[in-house]
Amino acid sequence: MTSAQDIIDHLSVPSAENIDLINRAYEFAKKAHEGQFRYSGDPYLEHLAIVAKMLAEIGMGAHTVATGLLHDTIEDTDVTPEELKNEFGDEIFFLVQGVTKLGSVRYYGSDRHNESLRKLFVATSQDIRVLIIKLIDRLHNMQTLEFVPKEKQLRIARETLEIYVPVTHRLGMGKIRKELEDLAFPYVYPDEFKHVIDITKQLAKNSEADLEKARKAMQKRLAESGIRDFHTSCRSKGKYSLYQKLKRREWDMDKVHDYLAIRVVVPSIEQCYQVLGIVHEIWRPLPQRVKDYIAFPKPNGYQSLHTTVITPNRTILEVQIRTESMHREAEYGIASHIIYKNKQLGQKESASQTKSWFASLVPALFRPFIWKNSPTREPKKEVLLGKDHKLKIPKWIQEIADAHKSDDGDLEFFDGRRDDFFSYRIFVFTPEGDVIDLPVGASPIDFAYAIHSDIGDHTAGAKVNNKLVELNTALKNGDIVEIIIGKSNRPTRKWLDYTKTSLARRKIRAVLTSQEATMRNS
Repeated sequence: MTSAQDIIDHLSVPSAENIDLINRAYEFAKKAHEGQFRYSGDPYLEHLAIVAKMLAEIGMGAHTVATGLLHDTIEDTDVTPEELKNEFGDEIFFLVQGVTKLGSVRYYGSDRHNESLRKLFVATSQDIRVLIIKLIDRLHNMQTLEFVPKEKQLRIARETLEIYVPVTHRLGMGKIRKELEDLAFPYVYPDEFKHVIDITKQLAKNSEADLEKARKAMQKRLAESGIRDFHTSCRSKGKYSLYQKLKRREWDMDKVHDYLAIRVVVPSIEQCYQVLGIVHEIWRPLPQRVKDYIAFPKPNGYQSLHTTVITPNRTILEVQIRTESMHREAEYGIASHIIYKNKQLGQKESASQTKSWFASLVPALFRPFIWKNSPTREPKKEVLLGKDHKLKIPKWIQEIADAHKSDDGDLEFFDGRRDDFFSYRIFVFTPEGDVIDLPVGASPIDFAYAIHSDIGDHTAGAKVNNKLVELNTALKNGDIVEIIIGKSNRPTRKWLDYTKTSLARRKIRAVLTSQEATMRNS
């Protein structure tokens, strides 16, 4: 049985105040859930204690950890909201309420998929810690899914793949995403899971030895080159991730070059590139397989250098090189900002610490941007949490939250924002070097509206890499885009065919509707 002390042993800041909070939450949960048991036969408290321990292990603060212990008290016990609030205060009460609301997120097929995602985004828009607690709760539920009645297993596993996995991926929470994927995979796609196991069975016999041999050779060469402060690890590709890639590669393992990987973590960006050179001295890199996600991060904030090499014994493996902070973000994504601050400052976390949690997701979102002779970027909305805390949230999440709260929520707009959010992404640049994050296939019009609606509304032309292009040109990763503005220019209906983002289409339709209304009244 997981004890309160087991949880306390993993606290980043085991102050007297924090220890007292965890002990009180543990005893409160123990009493509230007395007589309740899981399908596994374990007391219900064990689930809550494990969730709290996992939250502590990844570095979350005492208030979040305590919420892990208390997150089911309102929903599953006789404890009233007033009792919980009086005992633990506004902040923990707020977090428990948020997690309770997420209890209604279910996957019942595509018809209700949007509503489930919408609820998830609404809760996320209020405090990112609510989502982190829910994800850890879901992770432990998936770890014990074998004990759940068969008729419920498929729904829970599919819900995990369809709702929680895409969110963890887009928010950069790689460690949790991989675990959730591989736990859900055999339940949702049992035949495909067996096929992947059969394909990798022979590889698995030799992969561990090959990886360890390669890792030791690289460690020795790095030390000889004067690099001392580093650490390495090995991994084979997750089963579900491998399944997705095999589907795209005609189920040919010879076309999968990242099944085996070695990760190198060093102190600085300069040493990342130094290590890349050393790796290429040891092993021959495969052509066009070097990827610089440090200079060009992925849309979810992921940064690393990747190179695929072939060793003397013909083993193909991927080497990933990153700094400690990049590694932390690759593992925990948006949560890493909260975790790092907790450890750095030795303080309990609060809602105010999460004000820039989304900054790594889209670099341009929180960067001041001034367009020559044009308005600045449109201001982001803020949500007030309590009396003293402000949490800055990205505009698209607030738009989803607003649509959810209104009676006439724009479902088409929500569909579009969801598709924008989960689509493959590209980074394009302004002439001043600012980064704009867009879906694949986006046009200069999408780019213009991403800067500011006034720029989009008055777009007269565009230059891509200093060359004039048509407005329906599909932008490519790394393009430098300049918008030419004309005061008399206005959107036309044809522009709707040129755009990929829901934001641009919504703005264009608004102008067209206004123009048509003016014509009717004139």
